[in-house]
Amino acid sequence: KGANIIGTGEKPYQCDVCGKKFLYHKILANHQRVHTGENPLASNICEVCGITYKSKSLLETHKRIHTGENPYECKICEKTFPLRSNLIDHKRIHTEYKCDMCDKAFSNSSNLIKHKMIHTGEKPYECDICNKTFSRLYLLAMHKLIHTGEKPYKCNLCDKSFSHPPGLAQHERIHTGVKPFKCNICDKAFTHRNSLESHKMTHTGEKPFRCVICGITFSQKGSLMRHKNVHTGEKPYKCNLCDKVFSQRCSLAGHKRIHT
Repeated sequence: KGANIIGTGEKPYQCDVCGKKFLYHKILANHQRVHTGENPLASNICEVCGITYKSKSLLETHKRIHTGENPYECKICEKTFPLRSNLIDHKRIHTEYKCDMCDKAFSNSSNLIKHKMIHTGEKPYECDICNKTFSRLYLLAMHKLIHTGEKPYKCNLCDKSFSHPPGLAQHERIHTGVKPFKCNICDKAFTHRNSLESHKMTHTGEKPFRCVICGITFSQKGSLMRHKNVHTGEKPYKCNLCDKVFSQRCSLAGHKRIHT
């Protein structure tokens, strides 16, 4: 039943002791333990995902994940954050370590060096099983779980499991319908942060991904990677009618017109 009411705001499962309502029966059952004394912390339960916290203040902070609320604003660049600690960490970027490709600033040189890999496409961390490379060490660590099959992060609403926390967080939005990433220009909302960042470039015209060989810039990382085929000679796009190969998808599409 829960799957049919997501996004409507309806909470069909009501506690017969205090009258509080919940979206899922599983969360109601957990809540009722506060009345029986079995779990005194159940009064601090998230009504959306069922996670229990030791204090009401921690619960209120957690709820911002679902609502997308960002009450802490940077007075310098107007970027907003869900936690005060996030804002404090962010303020450190307004320092001397600035990227000469996109003007982003960082609190130390090591973070700047890591950031520049976005522009150069450098991926120094290699998986010793499949040789796939990554720009960050933590991304390599998460990737390796694919090979081990380990999925320690479990959704408490549908029992689906994930290999890393971001995957679980993104999945939970299927149940809640929450789109926490909102464009501050046109108010369009997105489920994932990277979708918002890509969307914002339609307003700014920003093209932060630069080819280190010829200097051409792109708004999407995928576009840069496809462009690099021009320099490497790689031709991954194959015509299924005559087996001719191309370095760009658009070239393949243009070629296919000769068969029609």
